[in-house]
Amino acid sequence: MTKETVKTANRLIHEQSPYLLQHAYNPVNWYPWGEEAFNKAQLEDKPVFVSIGYSTCHWCHVMAHESFEDETVAELLNRDFICIKVDKEERPDIDSVYMRACQAINGNGGWPMSIFATADGKPFYAGTYFPKPSFIRLLGVITNSWQLDRATLLKSRDQLTAAISQNYEKQNTAKEAPIEKAVAIFKNTFDKEYGGFGSAPKFPSPHNLMFLLSTAPDLAEKTLLQMYRGGIFDHIGGGFSRYSTDRYWLAPHFEKMLYDNALLAMAYLLAFEKTANELYKRVAEKIFLYLEREMRNPNGGFFSAQDADSDGVEGKYYLFEPSELKELLGKEDGEHFCRHYDITAKGNFEGKNIPNLLGKPEHDSELEAFLPKVYEYRKTRTALHTDSKLLTAWNSLTAAAYAMAAQILKDNSYLQKAREIITFIENELTDGDIIYVGKSGGKRSARGFLDDYAFYIFALIQMHQASQEDTYLQRAKELAEKTVSSFWDSESGGFFFSGTENETLVSRPKETYDGAIPSGNSVMAYNLQRLAMLTEDQQLEKWSELQNSFMNGQAEAYPSGYGFYLYSVLPVKKIVCSLKDKNDLREIKIKSDWVFRVTDNPQYPLVNEQTTYYVCKEGTCLPPTNELSQALD
Repeated sequence: MTKETVKTANRLIHEQSPYLLQHAYNPVNWYPWGEEAFNKAQLEDKPVFVSIGYSTCHWCHVMAHESFEDETVAELLNRDFICIKVDKEERPDIDSVYMRACQAINGNGGWPMSIFATADGKPFYAGTYFPKPSFIRLLGVITNSWQLDRATLLKSRDQLTAAISQNYEKQNTAKEAPIEKAVAIFKNTFDKEYGGFGSAPKFPSPHNLMFLLSTAPDLAEKTLLQMYRGGIFDHIGGGFSRYSTDRYWLAPHFEKMLYDNALLAMAYLLAFEKTANELYKRVAEKIFLYLEREMRNPNGGFFSAQDADSDGVEGKYYLFEPSELKELLGKEDGEHFCRHYDITAKGNFEGKNIPNLLGKPEHDSELEAFLPKVYEYRKTRTALHTDSKLLTAWNSLTAAAYAMAAQILKDNSYLQKAREIITFIENELTDGDIIYVGKSGGKRSARGFLDDYAFYIFALIQMHQASQEDTYLQRAKELAEKTVSSFWDSESGGFFFSGTENETLVSRPKETYDGAIPSGNSVMAYNLQRLAMLTEDQQLEKWSELQNSFMNGQAEAYPSGYGFYLYSVLPVKKIVCSLKDKNDLREIKIKSDWVFRVTDNPQYPLVNEQTTYYVCKEGTCLPPTNELSQALD
């Protein structure tokens, strides 16, 4: 009998989330989010402690081991609080509301997030990770204040709730997006020596690079190359870790996220499209190889994340010593491999080695032949925890990346994989025009939020551009109309994160900033503009103009925080194509800055009985032509 089986399970044992199940045998009497917990707090006149995290979060594990598995801490929590665990990836709405509270108090936020609230869910104090001694002191202070000076806590609650529940008054709008201002900021913060922006830690932020590939390509390329050469890229197994802890891109936080890799695949594909540099193509292909080998669910869709820790040690899975590689590959080949990937006796990370190509040639086909053997060997040493949740938004980004690969690389195998993900989302994660957050343990999660709708529409648009099949376009249009009806703020503009069919929380956030992932508002700006151009629907065009006006006003104060939005409003060419022969479509290489649609509408007749292109660019529509290249010059 194992130690775990003799422990008493708490209420989380009935949940599906891998994160909540990780805490099912804590001595803390955890509740899942819901009325039972808040009613209990009201009945027993106790404050609520809400702990928010996700299953591959390193510091969530640390706080769990230090505090939530500790009998002394659990006794304090169980005696004086009602404790709730939330998986931020299943309930991003709860995370969004309380993140605002955390940022209002501390100036920043992160995970694990620690929230103290009253029985109505309104927060009065918030923080992130607390070491065990600090956490015990904090619990004592709050308990004492709750019993002896509750008025002060309630005053804090009211002030904090007011701050996070701001009415979104009509804010400034603007006709023009601050593209030049954003580029100037990126140039000013650019690390000329190592790529990226600012100092450590450095995040890939691929949506910013997608924008810069068209506006400041030298910045984007330097960053893309340096990220690939560094240890943030897994040279053995493919895929990128979440961020670099140093300015060189050498030592990552080893967690791997589905959304990062989907977005980075797009950035490298766009770089290949613009430069024809084969390196960018190879990196994108290695990302897809990683996703296929380690993140694909055999029953459809892709898992959400892989942990940074193995056997309780961050990065253990990824680190090497020279001796093991020489033994694996033989002395001569092993030494060559170690020299190339900077694997030394001294080590480059806590006495061991992160394989990297910093200061080395980018490609050595001879050494690449050893990678499958090293990859298989690495898997025998220890294992990574994979969060098995199937999230709609992140799977949508993955479908979009595959569709983009099919379009840019002219490879139908990628198109087939994109089609499979779309089919999975349609069958498992939607019901008519209702989209769900995802699926875990065979059960659907809550009804979807703005990101779920926005990212899925984005995937459908990419799929239409890659396939030119109108079913994807019509589905995207249907869901865009649903998104407007459920999420649009008719008074102040923009889209709320939660829709009319979602649970009502203490506030209704409206997220516009493009952080680790593009905001739903930015992606909807992209979607509405493309759909308006593709369908020539005047209502969609009106919504697009309203959304861009709203987002221009939002971006004005901090332009570099709106990378995906600014990418969405870069100039595009609208091309309507009448085909003489359906096979002619195979010869057309549709570019990412085109909005391309095949039509049989008689308004677009053939000219000279040949395939004909109707091109509009920079506000001007050109005469129809049989030679697309001439119209685009």
